[in-house]
Amino acid sequence: MEKIKTIIIEDEAPAREILKHYLRGNEEIKIIAECQDGYAGLKAIARLKPDLVFLDIQMPKLTGFELLEVLDEKPGIIFTTAYDQYAIRAFELNAVDYLLKPYSHERLNEALKKAIEKLRSGADRDKKPEEILEKRPEASTPLNRVVVRKGNAINLIPVEQLRFVEACDDYVMIHHSTGKALKQQTMKFYEENLPRSEFIRIHRSYIVRVMEIARIEPYTKDNHVAILKSGERLPVSRSGYQQLRKELNF
Repeated sequence: MEKIKTIIIEDEAPAREILKHYLRGNEEIKIIAECQDGYAGLKAIARLKPDLVFLDIQMPKLTGFELLEVLDEKPGIIFTTAYDQYAIRAFELNAVDYLLKPYSHERLNEALKKAIEKLRSGADRDKKPEEILEKRPEASTPLNRVVVRKGNAINLIPVEQLRFVEACDDYVMIHHSTGKALKQQTMKFYEENLPRSEFIRIHRSYIVRVMEIARIEPYTKDNHVAILKSGERLPVSRSGYQQLRKELNF
C-alpha cells in the first residue's frame, strides 16, 4: 500500500525532532519535507502535494491559519500548538485532529489513526481549507493583518491599510490603501475580528474604517449613504446608521 506523504511545518527544531521520532516507527507514513515557517511550508505543499500536514499555528512570517487562507492544495491537516486558547471542540470537526503540546506518543497515534482512516477512505477529501477556518476559535486579539495571494506572491496587508471590506457572493473584496484583493472568507469573520474601535459594519455588504468616512447623507426615507474621503459612496442600512450614531455620538 502506498505510504501517506507527510510534511511537518513547525518553527521549533525540538518539536520537529520529537514528532519525527514518534512518526519513525509508523510504516504507513513517509515524511517528505519539514519546514520551519509558513512561507516554506506553503511552497512545499504546492511543490510536493502531500496527503497529510502537521501544522503549527503560531509561527513567524506566516501563521498556520494564514497559510490555510492561501492554500490551493487540500491535504489532511493535524494542527499542533502550545496555546490552549485555540483548543475548542468545534475546531476538530473539520481538521483531522488537534494536538496540544506537549502531546504523548499515544495521543499522536490516536490522531494518526484518525488521519489514516480518513485519507484511505477519502472522507472529507472535498472539504476546503476555508471550511476548517469557519470553525476557527475567536481570536484572542483583534486581527492585525490580512494575507492575500497575488499570482505566486503572498502579500501581508496591515489592518492599518484597510479602507473597507465588501461582500462579493462567496468572497469578500478587501479594499486597502494600495489596491484591492479578493479572499474566500465571510463578512462575519471580519466583523468579529477587525478592531471594533476602528471598523463598523454599516450594511450587510460593507464594513468600513470609521476614519475613512467624510460624511453621511440621506439616501432614501430609511437609508443613508456614507461618502468616503476618496469620494466612493457606500450604502448605510438602518441598523448601520444607528450603529454609526452610537459610535460617533451624533
